[in-house]
Amino acid sequence: MVFLLESIAACVAFTVFVFIMSRNPVKSLFNYPPAIIERCKTLGLVDEGNKPGGAVFYAKKITALVLFGVVLGFLVSYVNGCTTYWSGVLTAYALWCVVNWFDALVLDCIWFCHDKHFVISGTEDMVDAYHDYWFHIKGALIGMVLAIPAALIAGIIVIL
Repeated sequence: MVFLLESIAACVAFTVFVFIMSRNPVKSLFNYPPAIIERCKTLGLVDEGNKPGGAVFYAKKITALVLFGVVLGFLVSYVNGCTTYWSGVLTAYALWCVVNWFDALVLDCIWFCHDKHFVISGTEDMVDAYHDYWFHIKGALIGMVLAIPAALIAGIIVIL
């Protein structure tokens, strides 16, 4: 029951975060399908210092991954009562996966793909790119792999 309530709370918190970030869709451009990113490059909307492959981009991603691992570690330790490394790792991984798939299926495939608010000016004609569900499913699969180091960090936090 604790895990269910925690999962719901995490999904709500993540939804609020996405809602806040969506007020300016260009700031989260690199979460968009590649065709939209390419169009935005031609429109001059891309911050070259933060593009995928750049040092700043990867530094932000790694920092966020470590931070999520630490937060998950505290959550599963104090909320779920995990006391062993592996119980922390598995519970953190499960919680990450719940939020990850909620993001892919509900926030991305249902909300993002169909809400005009996420359409960036100059890309209105790219309906097929905005409805690229496979892009979001692939992202969730990648997210499951990224969850592994975060969960391992969470396990370390649990035993400390």
